[in-house]
Amino acid sequence: MTVTKRYEDAREIFRKAGVDTDAAIETLKRVPVSMHCWQGDDVTGFDQKGPLTGGIQTTGNYPGRARTPEELMADMDRALSMIPGKKKINVHASYAVFENGEFADRNQLEPRHFARWVEFAKERGMGLDFNPTFFSHPMVKDGQTLSSPDAAVRRFWIEHGKACIRISQYFAEETGVPCVMNIWTGDGFKDVPADRMGPRMRYKESIEEILAEPFDKNKVKPCMESKVFGIGVESYTAGSAEFALSLAAQNEGCLPLMDNGHYHPTELVSDKISALLCFYPEIALHVTRGVRWDSDHVLLLDDETKEIAREIVRCNALERVYIALDYFDASINRVSAWAVGMRSFQKALLMALCTPNEKLKALQDESRFTELMAVIEAVKMLPFGDVWNYYCQECGVTDDFGLFAEVQEYEEKVLSKRAEGR
Repeated sequence: MTVTKRYEDAREIFRKAGVDTDAAIETLKRVPVSMHCWQGDDVTGFDQKGPLTGGIQTTGNYPGRARTPEELMADMDRALSMIPGKKKINVHASYAVFENGEFADRNQLEPRHFARWVEFAKERGMGLDFNPTFFSHPMVKDGQTLSSPDAAVRRFWIEHGKACIRISQYFAEETGVPCVMNIWTGDGFKDVPADRMGPRMRYKESIEEILAEPFDKNKVKPCMESKVFGIGVESYTAGSAEFALSLAAQNEGCLPLMDNGHYHPTELVSDKISALLCFYPEIALHVTRGVRWDSDHVLLLDDETKEIAREIVRCNALERVYIALDYFDASINRVSAWAVGMRSFQKALLMALCTPNEKLKALQDESRFTELMAVIEAVKMLPFGDVWNYYCQECGVTDDFGLFAEVQEYEEKVLSKRAEGR
């Protein structure tokens, strides 16, 4: 039986359940998901040769890591060709591309240092998102940047943040797509601090000075991301969840960004989405997969991923939530990591769109909880896989069983040559 015939049969089953799968597919085609460049080279970047510092770590040594801008963009291109739907590209400031031996430190970065990324995105009809890089640099002093008691350290990183605002505006103006600029630092302490408020007040003042840099609020979407702890800062982080939410609330044009790996293990970002949407016109997400203490495993179609997507759709917030992925796994093929993760979240979104949400809401409002439970369980057995395979066919990409063959072919032809030094 062909993919199309299976879809036609599935469409009728979904119709009887109150779902228009054609409409769900057309909606999903318009929802951008931002793919993070740093999966391809283990967060190494192009502006330093040292180890990762500041609460960041990758594990594994799978062959084929991208070593140059050309290799990274080629790998991203191959991954993008296997991912259906609308995409954006998410870039960290440490991925500035310097021409002819030129170098600019992070506090002196200019839009021209990211012209290659703009060219890459425009050629593919994509927007760009951006992140200042507050880690892996000599000016990270005693684990602190924007919260440092050293005024010179704070000044360096404030100027970096301002430069990133200007670069984000450049991205938006060049691509015609708003640029989400996410502020995250790993500032904190390994052991119990004697002063919690001092670093947070310095952090607050630094970020507010960054946000004072002029920008078009329709084009640049600065975000504040929290984290409960990091490697080497296990006892305290200046940018806690309460800090990030409060700062975003008090600074017009600043959005809260939730990374679902940056909370205590029993906290669920899916439960927080509707709470924030009651108060913020827009929010942003970094979607990842936490495993115990580590937040950056390749995204899979697990329960929390599905629930995050459901909440976005249930809240009718597809145009109010900026979605990006954030993980880095050096133990497996990196192109596959991109493709599997991006496809997993698109599956979650399509699954949410293929749910009779209005019917379920009505059952809840009418206190018909027994029927609600029964229908929710019945929905889980609808033939979603046939809808997903048809969506992939419509977008001209392989189905899930063909994905590994494409990854393996690219590894044999391209990535293995890097491992051999050729």
